[in-house]
Amino acid sequence: MKIKLDRTLCDGFGTCAERAPAVFSLDEWGYASLERGLSADTELPPELEQPARRALLDCPVHAIIERPSK
Repeated sequence: MKIKLDRTLCDGFGTCAERAPAVFSLDEWGYASLERGLSADTELPPELEQPARRALLDCPVHAIIERPSK
């Protein structure tokens, strides 16, 4: 599973960081970002897929997008 975070859509609800803290963090203004070392091209390890999917489904503004894996 690969994900993309569209920071222009993020409204700072913080749900993603609650659901998947190993994948998402919040900056000093409360907006989401991918954890260090992760990018839209990174294949998430299997243990992070379920929390990332939960964050994707729970994001109220749909700022998290699943990208096709190779």
